Amino acid sequence: MGEQKKRILIVDDSVDLAEALGTALTHEGFEVHLRHTGESGYDMACTEKPDVILLDIEMPDITGIEVLKRLRKDAWGASVPVIIMSVLDDMQKIAEVVEEGGGAYVTKKDVNLFEIVNLVKEKAGIEDTA
Repeated sequence: MGEQKKRILIVDDSVDLAEALGTALTHEGFEVHLRHTGESGYDMACTEKPDVILLDIEMPDITGIEVLKRLRKDAWGASVPVIIMSVLDDMQKIAEVVEEGGGAYVTKKDVNLFEIVNLVKEKAGIEDTA
């Protein structure tokens, strides 16, 4: 039954949140990779080709929107599910994310790890057996 674990990439400059999400997703059986800058996240995405990407918008080097634009230009990256996370609940930013192909948008100020884990499962095509 050696089914390969689904790979998740978390790109977020908030180390505490990224690690909390990583722990929750690892506990659910995912293989998790963490990156804390847009550039390193983009590089990791291109190398590892994860099944789902959790991507922060506001980062110190390049924004999550820029990472998303770059991903969508790539044959593999054009279809990878991307969940955007941000402290912003700015409707204009949300519209821009959707336009660029973000599959879902989560605001961090009312973040719920359980909801994010379930969203990742959904995007990864995993049926919840609970």
